[in-house]
Amino acid sequence: MPNLNNRAQVALLVIDMQRDFCSEGGYAQTAGLDISPLRAIVPAVKAVLTAARKAGIAIIFTREGHLPDLSDCTGAKLQRSKQGGAEIGSAGPLGRLLIRGEYGQDIISELTPQANEFAIDKPGYSAFPHTELQEILSRRNISQLIFTGVTTEVCVHSTLRDAVDRGYLCITVSDACASPDPQLHDAALRMIGVEGGIFGEVCDAATIVTALKTSM
Repeated sequence: MPNLNNRAQVALLVIDMQRDFCSEGGYAQTAGLDISPLRAIVPAVKAVLTAARKAGIAIIFTREGHLPDLSDCTGAKLQRSKQGGAEIGSAGPLGRLLIRGEYGQDIISELTPQANEFAIDKPGYSAFPHTELQEILSRRNISQLIFTGVTTEVCVHSTLRDAVDRGYLCITVSDACASPDPQLHDAALRMIGVEGGIFGEVCDAATIVTALKTSM
């Protein structure tokens, strides 16, 4: 079981559980991706989130999205989104796709952040570049991160790898992360455990919930 005894130095990351990725009519579905695996993890993420709130650890949500004028969206990313059938900034049923302040870019209602929790907007896949995440973690003396969210192989893994390079101890919650492609999800989780856990630990939601309760 993960050691979370020093809960003052632990933070939960809820990566990109946004309507644009997890709801019908959002960016992911518009791009032709299967959002059912992303929806399926909501109960597990909620269970971890509830336990984290009871344990009193720091909770940080991230939201991928861009400024309305797209000035923070690279040309390569914008071109890729066009080729993928869901052009960033184009109109959709939930508002402009992946644009900050639009309905689709916000966190799904089942996981709405509370007033004392952080919600970080990020223009890239990792939650560290061009955001206040490092400042928040440093100010709170955080040394250990619990990862949940979507997608396992892109934004979760990008943030995880960045965190490991910055010296954080990391735990990825296997059934509280997801990909539209289960094979990519499984491969991303396997990558974490190579070389004795090069990218930290992997456990399921029930285990991390128990660990959070034990740390109280």
